[in-house]
Amino acid sequence: MNTQNTVKKLLFVCVENSNRSQMAEAFAKIHGAGIVDAYSAGSRPSGKVNPMAISAMAKLDYDLNEHQSLPLDTVEGMEFEYVISMGCGEDCPYIPAKHREDWLIPDPKELSEKEYLLVRDYISLKVRLMIESLEL
Repeated sequence: MNTQNTVKKLLFVCVENSNRSQMAEAFAKIHGAGIVDAYSAGSRPSGKVNPMAISAMAKLDYDLNEHQSLPLDTVEGMEFEYVISMGCGEDCPYIPAKHREDWLIPDPKELSEKEYLLVRDYISLKVRLMIESLEL
């Protein structure tokens, strides 16, 4: 089978692109290796990945230091199978895609470490279930 024809592009969007969307992109790369190409971007990117996100993903042996907080214009013109907003409501502009979802995930940046890890694990579950549901 030619995997080039079946790889799906996913975009995870939030406001700062420093927490939720970064972790979602990482989990898509983990759970969907060879199945998806994952990207993330923000409507008002902070310019850095939150150290809490880096620490949370390091506990799972994933290095978020390789990621960058990027603006939406970095993905302009790309075609996506799914665009998933992470709960940023109207702060996330419309981006064309075959499928769109809003996961309404709370922003963990002000949460305790324990609560942050719960949000991380919830994002992992949502990403895994979405990838399992993809029609390849």
